[in-house]
Amino acid sequence: MLMNIRSFLSALKSDKRGVSALEYALVAALVGAVIVGAFTTLGTTISSTISNVTNHI
Repeated sequence: MLMNIRSFLSALKSDKRGVSALEYALVAALVGAVIVGAFTTLGTTISSTISNVTNHI
């Protein structure tokens, strides 16, 4: 039983698939945060522009 656990942990230590998945998840989270920030800024700018046009009319 103990030998099975040791071999499992050894195999898990040398497995790099989890690291790649974590890196992809971090990149996806970063891209998502940038998109949300860009849309928030863009939305505020568009709202301000529409308000200015409305006030000038």
